[in-house]
Amino acid sequence: MSVVIQKVLVANRGEIALRVMRTCREMGIATVAVFSDPDRTALHVRYADEAIALGGETSAESYLVIDKIVDAAKQTGACAIHPGYGFLSENPVFARRLDQEGIILIGPRPEAMEAMGHKTQAREVMMAAQVPVVPGSDGPVAGPDEAVAEAKNIGFPIMVKAAAGGGGKGMRRVADPSALHAAFAAAQSEARNSFGDDRVYLERFLDCPRHIEVQVLADTHGNCVHLFERECSIQRRHQKIIEEAPSAFVDEAMRQAMGEVAVQAAKAVGYIGAGTVEFLADAQRNFFFLEMNTRLQVEHPVTEWITGLDLVEWQIRVARGEPLGFTQEELSFTGHSIEARVYAEDPAAGFMPAPGTIEHIHVPAGPYVRDDSGVCDGSQVTPLYDPMISKLSVWGRDRATAIARLDRALAEYKVVGLTTNISFLRRALVTEEFKSGDFDTGFVGDVIDGAPSVDNRYEHLAVWAAVADAFLRDQYQEAQAVQSQESASGVSAWRRYALVGSGGRS
Repeated sequence: MSVVIQKVLVANRGEIALRVMRTCREMGIATVAVFSDPDRTALHVRYADEAIALGGETSAESYLVIDKIVDAAKQTGACAIHPGYGFLSENPVFARRLDQEGIILIGPRPEAMEAMGHKTQAREVMMAAQVPVVPGSDGPVAGPDEAVAEAKNIGFPIMVKAAAGGGGKGMRRVADPSALHAAFAAAQSEARNSFGDDRVYLERFLDCPRHIEVQVLADTHGNCVHLFERECSIQRRHQKIIEEAPSAFVDEAMRQAMGEVAVQAAKAVGYIGAGTVEFLADAQRNFFFLEMNTRLQVEHPVTEWITGLDLVEWQIRVARGEPLGFTQEELSFTGHSIEARVYAEDPAAGFMPAPGTIEHIHVPAGPYVRDDSGVCDGSQVTPLYDPMISKLSVWGRDRATAIARLDRALAEYKVVGLTTNISFLRRALVTEEFKSGDFDTGFVGDVIDGAPSVDNRYEHLAVWAAVADAFLRDQYQEAQAVQSQESASGVSAWRRYALVGSGGRS
C-alpha cells in the first residue's frame, strides 16, 4: 500500500541536500532544510521551502543530534526524512527513533544498517550467504601480538582496518611483521577518535587491487536489481576522487557475476532502497566483498548518467511503498560517465584541506556536463566540514569522449580565493595509465604523487593584469596609427587622437 509523502526534511547540508531537494521539487514535494550556525546562509537553506536552525557550529552540535532533527521534523510537519550520505544516514539508532515517532526514513531498515554497519559482522553475514570475502581475521583482533599471529596465517602484506565506520579512517597497510605493532596502534587510535570504537581486524592486501562497487535498488515487494558497476580505484587517503561507470576493467562475464552477488548480498540482509555493495578485485578479476554502504553514494550521478534513472526519485518512491517499475532484464546502460570531486585542498601537501572564502566561482557548462555543488560566490569552506566544493560529472558516447569532455569542463572550472585540486584532477586524466584503464588503488601514489602545488587564490589578479596589458597594447597601437596619419596630413597628433576618441565630434 502506497503512502503519501508531502513534505521531506533533508537531514544534511551542501550539495547532497540541494540534490535531494531538487528531485523533491520535481515530484511536487515540499522540503525542509536544517542548518548549523556556519551554514545559516548556505545554498541548501535558501533553496528549501522552510529552514530550521539547529544551532551549534560542529556536526556533533547540529547535524548529528537526533533530538534536534526529530524536533525540526515535528515542528514543520515533515512526514519523511532523507538523510543524504554521512551524518545520520547509516545510524540504526536514528532509524529506530524515526519508527517510534511515526516518521518515514527514506532509506533502509535499521536491521540492515546494523548487519552491514560493522565490518566484521558484515563479513560473517556475507560468508553465511556464500558471498566471497577478502581473506582475513574472523573478527576483531585483541592486540598486536594476536595480530602478528593472525597475519602470518593470512599472509603479508595485510590491511589493518577499523571494524566500525568507513571513509578510509583507521586503515593501515603493513608489509611485514616488524611494522605491525606500530600500524596496529595507529589504526586503533584513529578508529577510536573517528568512531568511538577502537576495534580493528585484518584483511589480506590484494595484488594490484581495484575498488569496484555495484549499485543496488530494492523495494518492499521483494524486488531487487543492480544498476551495474562503478570504478572507484582513483583514491587519496583511501577516499575516492575520480569515479566512472562502467569500469574499463570489468568484462561482461564479470559484470554479470558481480551484479548477481551484489543482489544476493542485499537480499541476505533484507535491504530496502538504494545501496551500494563494494568489492575489491585482483588482477585476475577475482572479486571479494568489501562492505555495503546502506545509503546513497557520493558518486551516484555516474550511474544516473548511464541508466537514465533518478536514484533519489526511486528512493522516495520505494519509501512510499511503490514497487520497482522494471526488472533486471529490462535494465541496460548507454555510454560512459566520469565524475571528479573538486576539493579545497593542496595535493602537494598530502591533500591537506585548504579552507577559505570562495571569492568567485565559475562553473563549467555545455552538453552532457553536470555540476553538483552547494557553494557560490562568498561561500565559506570551513575546517568544520568536508572540504568538497562540488562533484563534476560528464557523459560521453564512449570512455574517450567522456575523458575529453571532463578535461574540457575542468579547464573551464575557476575557483578564486582558495587552493583546489583541479589541476591535479586534469593531470590524472591525461596519464597513459588512466586513459588506458590500466590502474589500481595505488594510482595516486605510484603515478602522480608529488604534483606541484597550484595556489590559485590570486588567479583573478592575473586575469585583470592580462586585461590591463591588452588594453594598454591597444592604446599604444592606436596612438602609433594616429601619429602616422598626422605625419601624412600635417594635423597635430593630439588633435587627431581627440577626434578619433570622440568619434569625430569636436
